[in-house]
Amino acid sequence: MRLTDLTIFNYKNIAEAELHFSPNLNCFIGGNGQGKTNVLDAIHFLSFCRSYSSSIDMLSVRHGQEFMSLQGLYENEDGTKEDIHIGLKVGQKKVVRRGKKAYRKLSEHIGLIPLVMVSPADQILVSGGSEERRRFIDMVICQYDPAYTESLMRYSRALQQRNVMLKQEEEIDPEVFLVFEEQMAREGQYIYQKRSEFISELISIFQQFYNQISQNREQVELRYVSHLQRGPLLEQLMKDRFKDKAVGYSLHGIHKDDLEMLQGGYPVRREGSQGQSKTFLIALKLAQFDFLSRTGSRTTPLLLLDDIFDKLDADRVEQIVKLVGGARFGQIFITDTNRDHLDAILASMEGDNRIFFVKDGEVKA
Repeated sequence: MRLTDLTIFNYKNIAEAELHFSPNLNCFIGGNGQGKTNVLDAIHFLSFCRSYSSSIDMLSVRHGQEFMSLQGLYENEDGTKEDIHIGLKVGQKKVVRRGKKAYRKLSEHIGLIPLVMVSPADQILVSGGSEERRRFIDMVICQYDPAYTESLMRYSRALQQRNVMLKQEEEIDPEVFLVFEEQMAREGQYIYQKRSEFISELISIFQQFYNQISQNREQVELRYVSHLQRGPLLEQLMKDRFKDKAVGYSLHGIHKDDLEMLQGGYPVRREGSQGQSKTFLIALKLAQFDFLSRTGSRTTPLLLLDDIFDKLDADRVEQIVKLVGGARFGQIFITDTNRDHLDAILASMEGDNRIFFVKDGEVKA
C-alpha cells in the first residue's frame, strides 16, 4: 500500500495543502511547532479515523473554522486504487467514505490501510501504565483481525455491567452476576489467546531490531502478563466477587493485562537511559511493522517516523538510518528539524524521494 496524494483542508494548523508523494521516502523539514507532525497525523487519521495525538475529533479542526476535510488517494501492490475521504463539521459526527460510499461503522475501515507511526508521544508505552501497552497490542491486532475488535467491545460491555452491579448497595442475584461473568470469561479467553499469539511472534522480531540498533550492547526482554495465566477467568471472577464488591470494580480480567519491558531483567522505565528507552520504543514499532506486513491483508504498511532521532547517540542513529534505508520497508514519511539526519537516509536509499519544507502550517515541496 502506498499513499500517492493527500489533500488537507483546515486540519490543525494547516489551512490547505495538496501533496503528491514519492512511493519510497518522503521527508518533512521544519522547526518545532510548524506543522510537520500534523501532516503525519492527517495520514494517520485516514487510516484509523482519528488523530494520533487526541481522541477528541474537534481538536483536529483548525482554530476559528467550522469543518475540516482530508482526502487520501492510495495504490495497492496489485495496482488497485483506494480513495478515502473524511469530513468533520463542528457539532456533527464525522463521515468517512471509501470511494463514494460512507461507512456504516467506522470499525469496518480499520485494517484497510495498515500504518505504523513512531512519535515522541509513544514514549508513554515504555514509561506509562499498563493501559497504554494494552492499547498498543489491541491496535495492532485490530488491524488484521476484525473479530478481535468485536470481541473487545463485547468484553468491555460485560465488564462495565459487572462494575455497575459491584457499585450498587442493594444485594444482586448471583445468577445475574454470572451472566456477565460468563461473557467476560468467554471473550477474555479469545482475547488472551490472540494477544499471546501476537506477542509470542513479536518478541523475536523486536529483539532482532533492538540488537541491530544497539549493536548488541544490552539484553532486553518482552514478557506478557495476564490473569488468565493463573487459570480460567470465570473461576477467578466468581471467587473474588466479595473482594471486588468492596473496591467497587473488577480486579481480574484481560483489562489488567500488561506487556513488561525489561532490560537486564529490570523494567526499562526505571533502569534505562533516555537513549535506551527510545531504542526500545523504535525496535518495538519496527517489529510491529514487520508483523503487520506478514499478516492480515499482507499489504505493506505505511511507516511514519516523527522526530525519532532525538536522545539517540550517533551510533544508534547510524543503525536506524541503515534499517529504514534498506529494502525491508515500503513507503516512509519522516520528519526532522535536522537536515543532516535526512540527508544521511537519502544517501543510503535507492529510488525516488521527495523533500517538503514546512513553516507556519504551509507545506511546500
